[in-house]
Amino acid sequence: MSVQISKEITEQVVLITGGARGLGACLVRAFAGQGAKVVINYLNSEAAAFALAAEFPEQAIAIRADVCDAQAVAAMFAQAAKHFEAPISTVVNNALPNFQFNGDARPHADTLTWEHLQHQMEGIVRGALNTTQAALPGMEQSGFGRIINIGTNLFQNPVVPYHDYTAAKAALLSFTRTLSHDLGPKGVTVNMISGGLLRTTDASAATPEAVFDLIAQSTPLRRVTSPAEFADAALFFASPWSRAVTGQNLVVDGGLVKN
Repeated sequence: MSVQISKEITEQVVLITGGARGLGACLVRAFAGQGAKVVINYLNSEAAAFALAAEFPEQAIAIRADVCDAQAVAAMFAQAAKHFEAPISTVVNNALPNFQFNGDARPHADTLTWEHLQHQMEGIVRGALNTTQAALPGMEQSGFGRIINIGTNLFQNPVVPYHDYTAAKAALLSFTRTLSHDLGPKGVTVNMISGGLLRTTDASAATPEAVFDLIAQSTPLRRVTSPAEFADAALFFASPWSRAVTGQNLVVDGGLVKN
């Protein structure tokens, strides 16, 4: 097998899980804006997904699938490959189980349950496992693949008790690193992009304004990163410019957290 080190973004078929709203929609627009073909995965946001796909009628398709369901994910990959006459080459694992970034409303140590943790692990880690396994046959056939996992800076700076969410994202970082070692010989890179609070997504809409202001004052850039700015960083990991980068975690939060 001949391993391809890189492909231009215009040559890629990119899956964005949870792509209909919030950060996912910004990721879709970032990749489509650079000429990629994009699969907009959604679970409940059908109207938003199809409206977004209509913005890029020649480049985008909206497909419903629960990323926790391996059979549904496999069917999504098959549908996308048939539609674009090419397999998915790039996976952005962005889908997030139901969650609101409001520290006052999250369970603390005395009320946290295993069900809270399991819910996040299922959606974040199991979802990434399912999409990775569904993507591998096409990536191996072409000798090229990009897996980009969406993380958080909270496991480096756990200032808010998002125990369940943070634990699942930390597990996803470990999975990113072990996958990078396993899949590198196949021409597949696996990386993570970790943000802080983004201003503003559906998940962060419940965050008090004072929290946004505090974060902005704490960053070197004196502002909170936007979803569109965060999405731009994903283009780097998909592009030829990152052909020698794998197993890495890039923090995109305006400099709040230093690696």
